[in-house]
Amino acid sequence: MIADVFNLGPSSVGMDLSLHGFKHTYGLPEHADTLVLKDTRYVTEAYRLYNLDVFGYDINSRLGLYGSVPFLLAHKLERTAGVFWLNASETLVDVKYNPEPNEVQDEPPGKKSKISPQTDVRWISESGTIDCFILLGPTAAQVFSQYAQLTGYQALPPLFSLGYHQCRWNYEDEADVKAVDAGFDLHGIPYDVIWLDIEHTNGKRYFTWDSQLFPNPAELQHHLQKKNRKLVVISDPHIKIDPDWQFTKLFIGSTESLFVWNDMNEPSVFNGPEQTMPKDAVHHGGWEHRELHNLYGFYQHMATFEGLLTRSGGTERPFILSRSFFAGSQRLGAIWTGDNVATWEYLKISIPMLLSLSLTGIQFCGADVGGFVQDPDPELLVRWYQAGALQPFFRGHSAKMTKRREPWLFGDDVTSAIRSAVQDRYRLLPYWYTLFHQAHTSALPPIRPLWVEFPSDTSMFAVENQYMIGGALLVCPVTDPGVTEVKVLLPGSDELWYDTNTAAVHNGARTLDLPVTLNTVPVFQRGGTVVPRRAGCGSSTADLQQHPITLTVALDSKGNADGFLYLDDGHSFSYRDQMQFCLRRFTMRAGRLVNSCANDQGSFDLDDKVESVVILGLNSLKRKPKLKPGVKRPKVSFCGNY
Repeated sequence: MIADVFNLGPSSVGMDLSLHGFKHTYGLPEHADTLVLKDTRYVTEAYRLYNLDVFGYDINSRLGLYGSVPFLLAHKLERTAGVFWLNASETLVDVKYNPEPNEVQDEPPGKKSKISPQTDVRWISESGTIDCFILLGPTAAQVFSQYAQLTGYQALPPLFSLGYHQCRWNYEDEADVKAVDAGFDLHGIPYDVIWLDIEHTNGKRYFTWDSQLFPNPAELQHHLQKKNRKLVVISDPHIKIDPDWQFTKLFIGSTESLFVWNDMNEPSVFNGPEQTMPKDAVHHGGWEHRELHNLYGFYQHMATFEGLLTRSGGTERPFILSRSFFAGSQRLGAIWTGDNVATWEYLKISIPMLLSLSLTGIQFCGADVGGFVQDPDPELLVRWYQAGALQPFFRGHSAKMTKRREPWLFGDDVTSAIRSAVQDRYRLLPYWYTLFHQAHTSALPPIRPLWVEFPSDTSMFAVENQYMIGGALLVCPVTDPGVTEVKVLLPGSDELWYDTNTAAVHNGARTLDLPVTLNTVPVFQRGGTVVPRRAGCGSSTADLQQHPITLTVALDSKGNADGFLYLDDGHSFSYRDQMQFCLRRFTMRAGRLVNSCANDQGSFDLDDKVESVVILGLNSLKRKPKLKPGVKRPKVSFCGNY
């Protein structure tokens, strides 16, 4: 056992806070646990924030995982608030809920005294200083913005990175990569990126290639680039002890279509305490590792970001996936939930895990589709693809000891169901991209717990099996085997909800018993919203512009609807540096749909057009649709979609 030597003596710091009137708290990722934080008096451990490599982590646990964000949110009917504890050393957080309002037992008969709810939070960090921020909201959107002003806004990802990613530890060689790439085309499943794990390197030396398995890496990238696809390779933080390993040379065999995956950066040290770096290791400047442990992966992520930025001369948006993270990692790229297992329980827990990350600024997040270890049965694989297609980062990944699981290896029914889920994702990318623009500019998370959209409905405060994509779409992924019916909670007594599969309309403030088959993905559009989609999807995101825009207008009870569409070139910083972007607003009032400019600072030449408008909730048609006089008049037809 390696002893931890306290060279500087005890240095722990802590603080107790009481959140008056609150009895629901959230955040503090990363833990495989419920969305609402548990009262730690009744569980075996406090919430631990200490980045660790945990293979096949336990579910319903407060122990530390790959990343840490010391940010807690509290919500009640009148207010959302936040507490940001800026400390990168090992941190423990105890949460104690005081009881709901009740009678005080020692009061005289007939006289009642109520105790206001209160949540007590204790923060204890091993080292560092007390640097604590109280965010007063009062709305959830304001808390998100206040936190982003401290730690940074979500980076606007390149459009390709919102498509589907195919990964495995490991694709064997160049022929294997090309065969998998061809398989997606053969089966009509769009995808954008194929990934290589550590076996592509020369003896696990990063920034190198195995010359036997990948003798022509640049040619491989050009082969993919001809189809507008990318390659991602892994880069762990470990440097192999080898005096002949030249770092002095550039990453030979790389092109501008190559992007990077930072793994094992907690850091994972196989023979270290808890499989990580000893706390008394000394970094540059005399800093002990205990002081900055949770920042280690953040800085590798940052260095990789800066490297890719330098490669393009600062013109192209980098894409980097990191396993480890800290507050502010949202500025740098995407993260995922690590080494999950191919079971229904891990599929189910991925939803509250991703919601917790989204609430705390880490909004470009996802879980390995299908589970990293063990072999999913066909039903589980389909349900995981359906769920993953409704989450921000969408990647299938598996370990080398598992069976191959490309989507076409399980029979036609499975292939068809997966193809449908992926194609639906691609058609919805205009909406996803618009949501990431909102995250980038206002810190609104693309996926949100129901309470964020319905803050006055107490029945929403603990819901974690369904959530909102933006303010328009409610999704309820199927996460149980063999079911033929799911219960979907539809919020809001004055809301209307439209089933996107059938166009059937349902009133809110009810629980709907929805029949499902293997092909059913429960998604409902909220009345009063406009959702943009592409009419087709092609084979990658680069093909999307070939397909026109379709607007789905879902009317509320007053016949109104609103929505936005954001467009830019999808890859560069021109939207920021030259203001080359387009933000349009679509408004439906009194039977009139208006397309207007929502930001006149942007200027972007584009060929996109709205080809069709689907109106949900239009019970009757009093007159034929027509365009406003004075505009170019294409043929207009009405198909009776209502």
